[in-house]
Amino acid sequence: MDDPNFELETGRVGGLPLVNRYLERLQLADLFEEHVPSDPRSKVPHARVLGLLVRNLVMSRVPLYGLQEWAEGWVPELVGLESADEARHLNDDRVGRSLDALFDADRVAMLTILVVGAVGEFKVDVSQLHNDSTSLTLHGEYDSATGQLVRGQPTLQVTHGHNKDHRPDLKQLLWILTTSADGAVPLLFKIADGSTEDSTTHCETWRLLCKIVGSTDFLYVADSKLCTRANLRLIHEEGGRFITVLPRTRKEDEQFRDWLQSNQPPWEEIARKPHLRLKDGPPDVIHACPSPIPDSDGYRVLWYRSSHKLERDARTRRNAVEAAWKDLHELKARVEGPRSRFKSVATVSQAVEKALDKRGAKRWVTYEAEEYDEERYRQEKRGRPGKNTRWRRTKKKRFRLTWAINQERIDYDARCDGIFPLITNSEASTPLEVLEAYRSKQPYLEKRHHLLKNVQSATPVYLKSASRIEALFFLYFVALLVVALIERDVRGEMEKRGLEHLPLYPEKRKCAAPSAERILGVFDPLQRHVLSKAGVVVQRFEPELTKLQRQLLSMVGVSPQAFCGL
Repeated sequence: MDDPNFELETGRVGGLPLVNRYLERLQLADLFEEHVPSDPRSKVPHARVLGLLVRNLVMSRVPLYGLQEWAEGWVPELVGLESADEARHLNDDRVGRSLDALFDADRVAMLTILVVGAVGEFKVDVSQLHNDSTSLTLHGEYDSATGQLVRGQPTLQVTHGHNKDHRPDLKQLLWILTTSADGAVPLLFKIADGSTEDSTTHCETWRLLCKIVGSTDFLYVADSKLCTRANLRLIHEEGGRFITVLPRTRKEDEQFRDWLQSNQPPWEEIARKPHLRLKDGPPDVIHACPSPIPDSDGYRVLWYRSSHKLERDARTRRNAVEAAWKDLHELKARVEGPRSRFKSVATVSQAVEKALDKRGAKRWVTYEAEEYDEERYRQEKRGRPGKNTRWRRTKKKRFRLTWAINQERIDYDARCDGIFPLITNSEASTPLEVLEAYRSKQPYLEKRHHLLKNVQSATPVYLKSASRIEALFFLYFVALLVVALIERDVRGEMEKRGLEHLPLYPEKRKCAAPSAERILGVFDPLQRHVLSKAGVVVQRFEPELTKLQRQLLSMVGVSPQAFCGL
């Protein structure tokens, strides 16, 4: 029979010991304890609550009201708690008060200490940094989030703006992130008001990066929002280097495309890239040439031509025109039909403009809407018409719609297919090095945005306090940092060991670029069991590690003994 005096406690282990190893190397607990002091009356110190929140964001994002239930399922010390009793005090009010305390702290100093420590501890290369922004979509009115002071500190203004999630109906904030080229490790973040224009954020960001790096000798890479004369002049005059995209609004872009209509640039092949989707598909042949038209501020403008982009541009234009042509035929039937509801040429033109804008074909299709009177004859009286029947002539307003291809513009754009410009002040970099700096690393920054908003479920944001939102996203940044460092270590070790893939997908399928989600998922089944009798521990049953789990631990420098002992 079972002895009722025995008690078996089971707690999840998962990949938390691995996460905790990275948090220890970042000295996160010490950072929170120093900068976010707790009220002595608090049953759970703020530092432990914030540390637990970070672990939750890395492992499995749950709402704040579900944090207590989540914590109770784990081994207490693995989530940063001293005992299981502390987990029962993790209601949403207590977590909210910890977020308030973090908001009141000097988060700028905390961020600098954290990042500088991470760069030194993990030997992150900061010679090339990438910046980009995305919108954080919120649900609700947020009428009180108007940027007012909260306990002496300004808060964020939640408002409408250019929503990059294509939700202009929802209010937002702006998330600005900078990562290293070395593993896309997050090094700096900022949350700005929802209506903030991206181009106005770069000067402050670049100066903060100079403080973190300790010099101006790094390459700053960003999208076309960086390319304002004020931004580029600041970086150049203070000894920095930049690479960005020359926007279509700059006159240098238009001048080169006009020049291209009657001139042949001295294209030089610089690279051949494998096809992104087809293993045996044709390579992407890339040519480059310096712009024959100098930049007005003296920076280098390099033009590139991609064979794959050339095909995409032509296909996009062709598909847009074909789709617009079909829509216009349907619109013509409505405009010229017997039951037309259009009342003026202006309404017809609006419908045509809407159809062309929807398909993106406005540049290549011209149209004409005209009004005319259609004569009609009706009998004055009922009955069979005869030789004495009198007829009444009436006029009805009708519309005619015609359209045609603008072949001149199509020919113009066809000569520009596949080209794009980059601008830089780095004189020593070759055209290929400039291209690689932008195209090969900038997409990894987009992956960090995807990780934040979709994997870690940062959006939509449901917190109603602007100050708590700002504090919570500081923790999101810490979680992103941990995730990036795990991925960087595993992928770097794979390259050193000559491993092309690891069996991390279901059914042990091959994974060439392991994400932290996949890496930590390998450890999900691990549990720890403790057998007690009358409150005294009789035996502990530590998790047994598989061959793949041991391999992953060796790749991040954690021994199996240390993993089970954490």
